[in-house]
Amino acid sequence: MSTAAIVMMVVAMLVIWGGLALAIASLVRHGAVEDRAENLHRDR
Repeated sequence: MSTAAIVMMVVAMLVIWGGLALAIASLVRHGAVEDRAENLHRDR
C-alpha cells in the first residue's frame, strides 16, 4: 500500500469510529440509554 492510501484509510477510520463515539456519547448524555433501559425493565 502506498503512503497516501494508508493516510486515507486512517482518516476514514477516524471519521467512522469518531462519529460512532460521538453518537454514543450524545445518547448517554441526553439520557436516551437510561430511558431505553427503564422501558425494558418495565416490560418484563
